[in-house]
Amino acid sequence: MLFRCLTAAALGLAALAAPASAQEPDRIFDKSTVWRPLTPNDKLVVYGIDDPAVSGVACWYTQPEKGGIKGTLGLAEDVSDISLACRQVGPVQFKDKFKQGEVVFSERRSLIFKSMQIVRGCDAKRNTLIYMVYSDKVIQGSPKNSTSAVPLMPWGTEVSQKCGDFVR
Repeated sequence: MLFRCLTAAALGLAALAAPASAQEPDRIFDKSTVWRPLTPNDKLVVYGIDDPAVSGVACWYTQPEKGGIKGTLGLAEDVSDISLACRQVGPVQFKDKFKQGEVVFSERRSLIFKSMQIVRGCDAKRNTLIYMVYSDKVIQGSPKNSTSAVPLMPWGTEVSQKCGDFVR
């Protein structure tokens, strides 16, 4: 039992030391869901990010953020209910080859143990990029997830690239 606790603590500290995503998400807007008289409200917040390895694709995700005293101090663990929508917003250009399930964006969802991940894959048969968002913990993740698909289409006079040509 002691070994399991020490292992969990070590993994938690490793998660703290892990680098954050290279990009900061753009905060688009928020809506309050729980009113609190003296502290910040609980909110649903919409963020936007660009896929760092595929220009011309952007994703938006909505996640709950706790208010109250714990939320203000950064001690509240946010729930895993995150929705995701990704779209082609310009001509698609792959910057490099990628692995199926590669992390596009991640951020911590609690002080130590929980994180949110957006990962990317390619459905080569349908020439479609697939994005999935989920949260995980050091020991056990959540089955709650959301998926979005981006069929790669011609943009203006540019022919669409084949995502299958860029999967490692």
